[in-house]
Amino acid sequence: MLNTKREITQVVAEPKPDMMARAKRRYPIGAELIGESKTHFRVWAPKAQHVDLVLEESAAKNAGRTFHRLEAEEDGYFSGVANVGAGACYRFRVNKAENFHPDPASRFQPDGPHGSSCVIDPTTFHWTDSQWPGVKLKGQIIYEMHVGTFTKEGTWHAAAEQLAELARIGITVIEMMPIADFPGKFGWGYDGVDLFAPTHLYGTPHDLRAFVNRAHSLGMGVILDVVYNHFGPDGNYLGIYSNSYLTREKENDWGDSINFDGPDSQPVREFFITNGRYWIEEFHFDGFRFDATQTIFDNSEEYIVGAIGRAARKAARTRSIILVAENERQEAKLIRPRNEGGDDLDAIWNDDFHHSAVVALTGRREAYYTDYLGSPQEFISAAKYGYLFQGQPYVWQEAPRGSPTFGAPPEAFVAFIENHDQVSNTAAGERLRFQTSPGRYRAITALLLLGPWTPLLFQGQEFGASIPFVFFTDTGDGRMREAIRKGRFEFLAQFPSLASDEVQKRLPVPSNPEVFAESKLDFSERQKNKRFYDMHIDLLRLRREDSRFREQKPGGVDGAVLGTKSFVLRYFSDGNTDDRLLVVNLGERQVLAPIPEPLLAAPLGLEWKTLWSSESTRYGGPGVVTVATQDSWILPAEAAVALRLAPEKAPRRQPKVRKLG
Repeated sequence: MLNTKREITQVVAEPKPDMMARAKRRYPIGAELIGESKTHFRVWAPKAQHVDLVLEESAAKNAGRTFHRLEAEEDGYFSGVANVGAGACYRFRVNKAENFHPDPASRFQPDGPHGSSCVIDPTTFHWTDSQWPGVKLKGQIIYEMHVGTFTKEGTWHAAAEQLAELARIGITVIEMMPIADFPGKFGWGYDGVDLFAPTHLYGTPHDLRAFVNRAHSLGMGVILDVVYNHFGPDGNYLGIYSNSYLTREKENDWGDSINFDGPDSQPVREFFITNGRYWIEEFHFDGFRFDATQTIFDNSEEYIVGAIGRAARKAARTRSIILVAENERQEAKLIRPRNEGGDDLDAIWNDDFHHSAVVALTGRREAYYTDYLGSPQEFISAAKYGYLFQGQPYVWQEAPRGSPTFGAPPEAFVAFIENHDQVSNTAAGERLRFQTSPGRYRAITALLLLGPWTPLLFQGQEFGASIPFVFFTDTGDGRMREAIRKGRFEFLAQFPSLASDEVQKRLPVPSNPEVFAESKLDFSERQKNKRFYDMHIDLLRLRREDSRFREQKPGGVDGAVLGTKSFVLRYFSDGNTDDRLLVVNLGERQVLAPIPEPLLAAPLGLEWKTLWSSESTRYGGPGVVTVATQDSWILPAEAAVALRLAPEKAPRRQPKVRKLG
């Protein structure tokens, strides 16, 4: 490291960057080691006439500093080399200002977004996953995790210790909620400001690498939830370097949008494409979940989400990765091939399925549940076509919703009955099982885990967690926290049941540390709620091992309405001799006689036998009953039953011939 003095002194300019050093860089921005105790720094700062690298003895506020002038390049970039290695603390000074600021592409912020950046050497981590092939979407079970509340410790290290159990029960992909560093002591992560820096709250960058490495050793993939639609309001210093990162012409729900297609947008696009490559290459992530893509505005020839995804796939080389989008507008182009005008993603979240499920289980038709009936036909249509709204009128938004999905594979739709948003969009972050009856909850869980889509579970759902999950954030000063609280409460007021003064007074305050602490999982509930845990484990095993439920074949499922609250899905096999049925009844006990429905008919010489039932006493049900007989079908109340074909034990009765006249 260059000599430093306690007093602030100006150091003479360094020579121009070595071109060989530039050639060794992996990424166009940030601090990268290019030799032993030698680091190359590069930053885009078109607002600046001068940029100095400020090296600090430590991250301490009054640490000694030395200054090194970075050389101006074309297009607003500044770069230079300093004789420092991993662990060096630094910031940038723009135009000789008194204040110093972190690197926009910092790889680590030991003291958070307002502190110094830190040089990281990614090569010192010993990976053991060289034979890991990556993941493909088909057959996956996704598990959404918030690292800060998944364990009491709230660290990557503690979370990694639980991975073996998740793998044992059948989870195949972890979806990690956003980890880009953000200010404060806790938060969801969707207000990240340092997109290259894994948050210091959960550990070090190597702790994150160890988490991913451990998951791969257990046969699980890890995808990262990335927020490319806005930056958080606190700790975002991008405006110091350029006015072109954001655009006020396209505001979204969280403020100014990111400039992907306006003047000076090319370096901004490069920033985000590089970010996608970085997470794949340096942390071995297995893909992304792109947050709220409906607010990623880009009229470029190549939509930025698709560009990031394609760069990420290239960065993965021989590994397969999966790319998932959240899109409130239900734009199916995201999963279409680029040669068909699409963006080459693998999957999209299916809010329609969730909304139908909530209405069916709770009868709650308000706010964005208004346009759903929770009817049997909605679940059949979701199984066959994914989205329910594909361009039809949508009363809640007073406009058409969605676009056609015909031809999309069934696994392209990620279905869920809980996720971070939907659990928190209740008065107290209440889990869905507490909003309905045990029988209906068991039945809808079976539908979720045996349906042809890609299922997603939210942390703790697998063992019936009673712990709430609410919106929490520690960002900003008192005024900002109050503004966030007010905005959150106003958002929840779209639900008439949450809009009264009495209810609003009882809503959890996002900045309250107790709200965060109370959202941490309690793994002792795996035993306390063993019936829920056993049910999820058995269903995941059935999905994994059964020839039909694991298949996810395009056009492989059809369905029929059996009653006002009951329906059947039939999973077809070649020749129909290995078909499956999933019968779901969310209402009262029902007897079908007569039974004029072809999907319930067994091929000649075969009959339907119960394969699995939510009525099992193992799960807290009243006991399994025979559903299919030669005389009638009996659908248990509030239950789901899976049936398989087996050879008939007795010949079918022959019909009586009734003479006419």
